[in-house]
Amino acid sequence: MTAFFQSLGMSYEWAWGVATVCGILLIALPLMLAVAMIIYADRKIWAAMALRRGPNVVGPFGLLQSFADGLKVFLQETIIPSSANRGLFLIAPIITFTVALMAWAVIPFNSGAVLADINVGLLYILAVSSLGVYGVILSGWSSNSKYPFFSAMRASAQMISYEVSIGFILIGVVLFADSFNLNEIVKAQLGHGLGLVNAFGFNLLLFPLAVLFFISSLAETARTPFDLTEAESELVAGYQTEYSSMSFALFWLGEYANVLLMCTLNAVLFWGGWLPPLDWAPLYAVPGIIWLFAKILFFFFVFSWVKATVPRYRYDQLMRLGWKVFLPISLIWVFLVSGYLMLTRYS
Repeated sequence: MTAFFQSLGMSYEWAWGVATVCGILLIALPLMLAVAMIIYADRKIWAAMALRRGPNVVGPFGLLQSFADGLKVFLQETIIPSSANRGLFLIAPIITFTVALMAWAVIPFNSGAVLADINVGLLYILAVSSLGVYGVILSGWSSNSKYPFFSAMRASAQMISYEVSIGFILIGVVLFADSFNLNEIVKAQLGHGLGLVNAFGFNLLLFPLAVLFFISSLAETARTPFDLTEAESELVAGYQTEYSSMSFALFWLGEYANVLLMCTLNAVLFWGGWLPPLDWAPLYAVPGIIWLFAKILFFFFVFSWVKATVPRYRYDQLMRLGWKVFLPISLIWVFLVSGYLMLTRYS
């Protein structure tokens, strides 16, 4: 894209800047539209599983319901509690929303189709996603209200706990791919499963890590059964209780952008990303971005399926699962994967 703008007579610096802005908009604007539509899809899936109709009034088949909800919150009054820390109260949802978008900079949508193809892409995602906890903590503390503060403490402990396990899980993927670059990780999955399937998930050593990563994704995004940050019977609406209008909408958008990000990471790290499911020549005629979107939609359906069917954990059960089950298993698996590779690849 930089070369295209240079051909229009721009200097390299201007061409690079304009190309970068265009690349950001090319990711951010469709992502916002995707968030609106997956909220609709989420509600439709829940309704189908509960034998209800779901959104069906606003627009054909209710497709415009998310946009109507967005207009409603946009027109609402922004209320700031008199005892709140005004500056931190307003900046908390901005942090949550911004961090949710930043991680998409290194996601490969096709071979080479990535905004920033950096060698430490996976480390970048870990670093950026860990910043999301600051928006949550600041929103709960700055509200100067009991229940949002309780929820912020719960959310921060939950996110930190499962990030530790996710870190060890990703070590196994990095060892097999021999790279932190997400494009290289996808390419390393070419024909990996039985010489035919383009996925790390078909490797008997990595399949348990794929399952752990999926469950940790649910916990990291505070989705059911790990939505203890919004337990209605205990915390009203969690750290967002005192928020209204667009500040509340930014939390909502950030949450669903994170859900989409985790669905994408599940697809990219374990199930071939933009590669077709099978290493079979005719399947490569389909653009890689279509395969990636199909996998993202599949994982999002499973996210919604879990939310519609699985009851919520108690908080002690959630923490026990993270520290006493996932952490030991993921740590043991690092030794198993590294030992296997030492015997087979590096011996």
